Amino acid sequence: MDALTTLVQSLGIAYASGISVYATVAMIGLADRVGWIGPLPGELGALSSLWVIGLAGALAVIEFLATLIPGVASAWETVHSAIRPPAAAALAVLTAWHGDPALVLAAGLLGGSLGLATHATKVGVRYAIDTSPEPVTNGAANLAELGVVASLAYAVWQHPYISLAVALALLAVMILAVRLLWRTLRRALGALRPRG
Repeated sequence: MDALTTLVQSLGIAYASGISVYATVAMIGLADRVGWIGPLPGELGALSSLWVIGLAGALAVIEFLATLIPGVASAWETVHSAIRPPAAAALAVLTAWHGDPALVLAAGLLGGSLGLATHATKVGVRYAIDTSPEPVTNGAANLAELGVVASLAYAVWQHPYISLAVALALLAVMILAVRLLWRTLRRALGALRPRG
């Protein structure tokens, strides 16, 4: 596999990790374990260990349930600001580990940055969704996120360039949507304030 493809795959994994590192690890590990993808590059093969899949799967279920509860969802996302970007960088490094040291370093730097951008966008969406006191929008957001993570966890190995291009386009759309959503919320709250 050439260095550019490896870098693209590492960035795809980092993007997915910015959404949910636990679901990303569990889905990639499980997909490799059952033979849907693989063999995984570099040291990423450790993800197919049964105990890693089990641990990541359990944490993904806890994350899914915690983010159904307004207020708890925002707190969960805030705490994960310290977890997802470094984990995205680590998974990108593991993906490129078999390559040239410069490639490994680039994967870590770019992967961490992309994981941070993805996570920050997700946090913006989650904070906006959390202004609604019902769990339906949180549940819909959870399912959408899992769909993106599952699709990317599979497709990045089959069609890495297309997968990353779609992920980056989705990130750009989400950034614009977050800006629009927050602007709309600000206007709505401004209209509720009493005029002095």
